[in-house]
Amino acid sequence: MINTLIFDFGNVFINLDIEGNLQYAFEKFKIDNFSDEMLAFNSFYEQGLISTEELLEFYNDNFPHLSNQELIDIWNFMLKDFPKHRLEFLQQLKKEGKYKLILLSNTNDLHIDWIKEQVPFFEEFKTCFDQFYLSHEIQLRKPNKDIFEFVLNENKLKASECFFVDDNTDNCKTAETLGIKTWNINPKTEDVCTLFKTEANIF
Repeated sequence: MINTLIFDFGNVFINLDIEGNLQYAFEKFKIDNFSDEMLAFNSFYEQGLISTEELLEFYNDNFPHLSNQELIDIWNFMLKDFPKHRLEFLQQLKKEGKYKLILLSNTNDLHIDWIKEQVPFFEEFKTCFDQFYLSHEIQLRKPNKDIFEFVLNENKLKASECFFVDDNTDNCKTAETLGIKTWNINPKTEDVCTLFKTEANIF
């Protein structure tokens, strides 16, 4: 029986434009793809292993034609709207009290700062959760197995009693190897608010 719901943040609650962000970044950086070094720095930042200042310094050195504000705008370009009905869905779940609610998100300081400024109900959203795990704060990231083991151990959870919602296939596959049931949500055609209808066979 499922007693814990674990949610991703991006493309589950807040909409993202990942493809558009890639094209925008390539255009601004005047490149065709990200170098291994860029991908490594992005990953380090997402895990909280380097600061915002260190990330910007790296990009300044490689793309001196761009200002810090332009770099920040490129970084945050993927972040779009947060439909209010998803907050209301979550608030109803919290009110019913049937499930332990956990957020587990790969994110970073710049994204969270943008969200705090642009999403007026961010604090209301955050307080719906029993645990609110951000990769840069716990220095772990999906799809690595250790981040799921961390959540299970920290909250004394049984994997078989957990359900995980994420738009990333690799993240879901890792969770499944531990025995966690998943919904690999398609943000283009599905909405988290239909959870109990879409996954009725689980609940």
